[in-house]
Amino acid sequence: MAQPDSYQLEILDRLSDIPCEDWNTLLPADAGPFLRHEFLSTLEETGCVGGNTGWQVAHLLLKDHSQLIGAMPLYLKQHSYGEFVFDWSWAQAYEQQGMQYFPKALCAIPFSPVQGSRTLSASHIDADMVRQHLIEGLKTVVVQNNLSSAHVLFPYASESKNLQEQGFMLRDSVQFHWHNQGFENFEQFLAALTMKRRKNIRREREQVAKESISFRHVPGVSSTDDDWQFFYRCYENTYLEHRSNPYLNETFFKLWAQRMPENLHLIIAERAGNPIAASLLVIDPKTSKAYGRYWGAIEHIPCLHFETAYYQAIEYCISNKIQTFEGGAQGEHKMARGFLPTTIQSAHFIADPRFAKAVQHFLDREHQGIGAYVDELAEHSPLKSSKVQP
Repeated sequence: MAQPDSYQLEILDRLSDIPCEDWNTLLPADAGPFLRHEFLSTLEETGCVGGNTGWQVAHLLLKDHSQLIGAMPLYLKQHSYGEFVFDWSWAQAYEQQGMQYFPKALCAIPFSPVQGSRTLSASHIDADMVRQHLIEGLKTVVVQNNLSSAHVLFPYASESKNLQEQGFMLRDSVQFHWHNQGFENFEQFLAALTMKRRKNIRREREQVAKESISFRHVPGVSSTDDDWQFFYRCYENTYLEHRSNPYLNETFFKLWAQRMPENLHLIIAERAGNPIAASLLVIDPKTSKAYGRYWGAIEHIPCLHFETAYYQAIEYCISNKIQTFEGGAQGEHKMARGFLPTTIQSAHFIADPRFAKAVQHFLDREHQGIGAYVDELAEHSPLKSSKVQP
């Protein structure tokens, strides 16, 4: 094994400067599709990150001489958009004290609130040693560049522990995930729910069915440019309705579909053969997970969102024996559709000791609040009680 003193840290401002295989070799078996070179480099090459987006690419590499043995997806951020962990109040408080919060260092998957590895290591190297070097390197980036902070979003629990040992503070977030209990069909899934939830879902599905809407499932390997053009029209419309601009562009989706078609699945709603809505699933067969990503419609129909983005996706998961469906960040309304709350964490390093102390007090209070919130949600579980009634 190489000795630690032979290791060197480097900053990479363009992922395409290293071979795809070199990066992907570092990925663990449960890495998922969002950490792959193909996904991250496509974001860069299509201008979704980098340039004037406020996402400066600064991936942290660990090398043994010229051999890549570790990496961390890293960005210098000029804002807090596209993160799903909200620190705007921290930035405001920081700047009220005459200090500059942005840019900050962010280790995360852009625009994707997905839990996963954040410190990547070659299989023949001690992973704990690589992780320690990368975390120390991240803190060094903060200090040497006079940054306010470093943030690692949604790492696995083992990484959270290592980050906490090196001075990072942990913050809780709640997401809502659907879990497959070996269901054979959608009706069996409904049977696992309380009567109230079951009736509500049936009523919502009936509303869509009355509109004579059918659904076309398009695996990524069978998708066409026209499919993606229509999907993007829907995706963009969702942002326009909320008076904001989409994070991703049409070129990104089309290039992503070329590079990772086996991980993508489109669900397109049609009426009389004309498409009117679409949603996207990102599929990870290795971990038996599906991720709900992006939805939109060009015509408003009551409950069409729930049918296209949730119920059709659940049917797909049941048919393909996928164990977990993550519907994206936040959204208590998902519980009424059979999703359950899950607590995940992010890790935060604040350079200024006084501000770090204040943030820690804030996080301690927030942690208690999140705990109470999850307990309250558990009392409203959509699933039938498994307790034996007296």
